[in-house]
Amino acid sequence: MINLMYLVLTALLALNVSNEILHAFKVINQSIGSSNTSIQEKNAKLYDFLKEQANATATHDRFGKYNDRAQSVKKASDDMIAYLEAWKERVIETAGGRDKETKEISREDNIDASTHLLVENKGGDTLKKKLEEFRTMLLNSVFLDDAKKQLDHDLPIKIDKVQKTDNNPRADWSMSFFHNMPTVAAVTLLSKFQNDVRNSEALIVNELTTEAGNLALKFDEMQAIAVPKTTYALAGQKIEANIMMAAYNKKVTPQVSISSGHVTKIENGLASWEVQAAGVGPQKVHGSVTLDMGTMGPVKRDFDFEYVVGSTGASIQLDKMNVFYIGVPNPITVSAAGYALEDIQVVPENTAGTTITQAVDASGKKILGKYIVNVNSSAGKTTMVDIKANDKAKGGLQNVGKMEVRVKSIPDPTPEVGGKSYGVLAANIFRAQIGVVAQLHNFDFDTRFVVTEFNYSWLPRHKDIVGPVHVVGSNFNAKQEVKDYQNQVKPGDKIFIEDIKAKGPDGKIRSLPSITLNLN
Repeated sequence: MINLMYLVLTALLALNVSNEILHAFKVINQSIGSSNTSIQEKNAKLYDFLKEQANATATHDRFGKYNDRAQSVKKASDDMIAYLEAWKERVIETAGGRDKETKEISREDNIDASTHLLVENKGGDTLKKKLEEFRTMLLNSVFLDDAKKQLDHDLPIKIDKVQKTDNNPRADWSMSFFHNMPTVAAVTLLSKFQNDVRNSEALIVNELTTEAGNLALKFDEMQAIAVPKTTYALAGQKIEANIMMAAYNKKVTPQVSISSGHVTKIENGLASWEVQAAGVGPQKVHGSVTLDMGTMGPVKRDFDFEYVVGSTGASIQLDKMNVFYIGVPNPITVSAAGYALEDIQVVPENTAGTTITQAVDASGKKILGKYIVNVNSSAGKTTMVDIKANDKAKGGLQNVGKMEVRVKSIPDPTPEVGGKSYGVLAANIFRAQIGVVAQLHNFDFDTRFVVTEFNYSWLPRHKDIVGPVHVVGSNFNAKQEVKDYQNQVKPGDKIFIEDIKAKGPDGKIRSLPSITLNLN
């Protein structure tokens, strides 16, 4: 009888879970919750990147289907998280609910709730099936077979085979995980499944981003092009042209930047351009075409051409652009038929916001026919420039011509690190960079923007995102924390530089686009 009582007491002690163990489960559950939030924030950046590329005209065809798959993964993951959260609340409610004041689990040590719901009522079988279906959906979301095989091995969300034991002779999965499991432990285990869901989601979305970035561009159309070296000639002069066969992809939209005029349309891979003729004499046009070349990344090529504008009487030629830019000196050349250059004056019709001075050479001597126009933000959308000449026959200054010129702000610069504003950059090259620069590409004026601040985030491969860290200035070493992160980057990491601000020659602070770099 004594021996029998000892055995009963031992069994009762085995079922009595200590408060220390229950507290440990609570701490683990809280830690998993924090980890899930961090992973979800990291995943959100990848979703935003894919969505941004899918919405951009130049990369829509390339990223569209990957963004669609990623959105399906996001919905399935969010649904799975909600499903597991519902199971946690059912177990808590069956065990006795939550304390009305503290909202803590009332019966953390209750071992009957998980057993009843998930083992006896077969709820664990349904949960197991849901997890298996979710895992299959994730694997089917990637396009490459090799990647799918690797992810089949790497995905954290998986159903491990249960071994037979004396207490579980049928090797039942639900019995192994939830039989006689204290409520707080069952909740923690369900939180662990949620963590596996978020980590698996991150691997799949990262793979979709990588696959989209590795696509190669294929050309599907060719066209003969003849480009004359001059658009104006006199009788007897030689006219030359470059003739070539150009290959392009009708489904890939190029990005065109041009110094004057405007692009009227971009259709089937070709851009159309037009300009309203202004000024007198040869007019130079500069521009660039940027094309997403798949594995090569964005490829940019510059171009330029000339055309001639004729005129009668007085004329003004804008030497650099066909507009006046705010904050920089705009050079112009002025002439008037029948008048000597020393008899010509140029004045703004409305002096508010516009000043005109005669250009001088290095020695300070005035250059006849050359002037510098300065405008500020109060000049309006256009400014009128009058040409006056000393008419000796009529006596005094006479108006001999005028020209209305558009006024524009200097275009926004492109933020870059190591010559890249997005795409792939070698990790060793990134570690050697000083900071963020604001580049004005294909802009004829000698001016610059200065980066004043930015936020820096670092996403190590297979780890949680670090940052953002706010930096004042343009250099990484302005904040030792950022410099330390920069020195630790490795191939496979991602860098996000956001909320970039830069100050231009007009004194205004501009908000610039974000930089996203994939390091290799």
